[in-house]
Amino acid sequence: MWDERFAEPDHAYGTEPNDFLVECRDRLTPGACLCLAEGQGRNAVWLAGQGFEVTAIDQSAVGLGRARDLAVARGVAIQTQVADLCDFDMGGELWDTIVSIFAHLPPAIRRNVHQRAVEALKPGGTLCFEAYSPAKFDHPGKGGPPRDQADRLVPLDELKQDFAGLSFDVAREIVREVNEGTYHTGQSAVIQILARKTG
Repeated sequence: MWDERFAEPDHAYGTEPNDFLVECRDRLTPGACLCLAEGQGRNAVWLAGQGFEVTAIDQSAVGLGRARDLAVARGVAIQTQVADLCDFDMGGELWDTIVSIFAHLPPAIRRNVHQRAVEALKPGGTLCFEAYSPAKFDHPGKGGPPRDQADRLVPLDELKQDFAGLSFDVAREIVREVNEGTYHTGQSAVIQILARKTG
């Protein structure tokens, strides 16, 4: 599915960064940055332009090829790695910032990935996260998992448990206009988290 989507002529989610990521820019810890499920690279490329040393991972080689092309077009450098989040080794206390934007995972995988992300952050490191919330079906926007994958939409309280060990600067569920490429458009219910590893 993802190779097919990322091979379409237009960038599936646009070429500009996620709005919440931009909002958080000045509160992110500079340095080594890991972008999870990064697809065609819009966030990774923007972060590289902001001075971060970015590694983008995704299961789609096609998507990451487009990410590298976008980086060249923007005159920045990023590292890419084709990987499955199920078994990708994020390391321990390795990253200054980890970014997860609209990465909707099955429950058992999600909990494990989120806790490994906490472990992979350096002390003082930051996590920037946005995903569709369980209330997404109450709004007309387009994007996120379909109804038969509703278990990938997680309440805020449960996400805070996933990210135990972090201090939350922002943890909110809001309704906002999402206009990011072909597949994320319109009024949408999302959860936004900006958190910091204090210990």
